Amino acid sequence: MYEVEKRALLSKLISDNEFVTAPGVYDMISAKIANQMPFQALYMTGYGIAASHLGVPDAGIASFADVVSRVRTLSKGTNLPLICDADTGFGGLLNVLHTVRGYEDAGCSAIQIEDQETPKKCGHTPGRSVVALADMVEKIKVAAEARSDPNFLIIARTDSRTTLGLSEAIKRGKAFEDAGADIIFVESPETIGELQEIGKTFEKPVLANMSNGGKTPILSAAELKEIGFSVGIFPGIGMLTAAAALQSAYTSLLTKGTSENLDVPITELTEMHKLMGFEEVWAFEQKWARNNTE
Repeated sequence: MYEVEKRALLSKLISDNEFVTAPGVYDMISAKIANQMPFQALYMTGYGIAASHLGVPDAGIASFADVVSRVRTLSKGTNLPLICDADTGFGGLLNVLHTVRGYEDAGCSAIQIEDQETPKKCGHTPGRSVVALADMVEKIKVAAEARSDPNFLIIARTDSRTTLGLSEAIKRGKAFEDAGADIIFVESPETIGELQEIGKTFEKPVLANMSNGGKTPILSAAELKEIGFSVGIFPGIGMLTAAAALQSAYTSLLTKGTSENLDVPITELTEMHKLMGFEEVWAFEQKWARNNTE
C-alpha cells in the first residue's frame, strides 16, 4: 500500500471512531510478524529502536539520522500504517520542521512529539522534566505547518504528569489541541481513574500507552475505547517477550550444550524462510536460471 494510502486509512479509522490497536515493533522481524496480522497500525517504539539498532538506552542518544532510517525501513517493509516515535523532534523548531518532513518522506503515517527537555528519557523512567508550555505549543504549530499531507497525523505527548501532576498534563493537552495536534497523548497516568479522566476530557482523539512494567495500569483495547480513547499503543510487547525468549534459549544452550528441547517456542526454519521472502527469491532464481535462457 502506498504511504499516502496508509495515512488516509489511519486518519479515516480514527475519524470513524474505530479503535486503533498498534503493537510495538522495533526491527524488521517484529514488523513482518505483526504485519501479517489484522492490526489497524504498527507502532515504532523509540525505546526499541535505540535498543535494537544501537544497543543504548532511550535517553536521547539516538539521533534523527539514526531513527529516520529505521522509519523508512519499517514503512517500506510493511503495508500497515506506521505510528512513529520522534522524541522531542530532535531539537528546536528548525529540527522539528526537518523531522516532520523527514518522517513523512520516509513513510510514517503519524508522528509523536513530546514536551520533554533535552536529553529526553523513556516516559516510564524517573528524572524527566518538561519544557515551557509555550515552547511545546510552538513545536506543534511548526509540525502541523511542515507536513505536506493533511492525513499525516501529529501526536502531541506531554510527560508532565509525573512531576507536575495530572491537572498540568490536562492543561497542556488542551493547549496542544488548540495548537493543531491531531491526537493527544498524556504519558504515564498512574491509575484507572486518571485514564478515565483523560479519556473524557479532550475534544481531539486521545492515545493511551500500555507499557508493560510501567506506571500506567494495562487495560484492554475494549476497555480503553469504552473510557474514551481512540488509539492504544503496546510498545513493549514485542521486545520484552523476545528478550525473555532469547534469555531462556541462550541459557538452555549454555547449560545443556544443545539447541534441542528448548523451554520456549521456536519458529520452524521453513516458516522463517517464508517470513523473510525466500520463496520469492527461489521463484526469481528458477525463472532466470541459465538453463532457462539458453
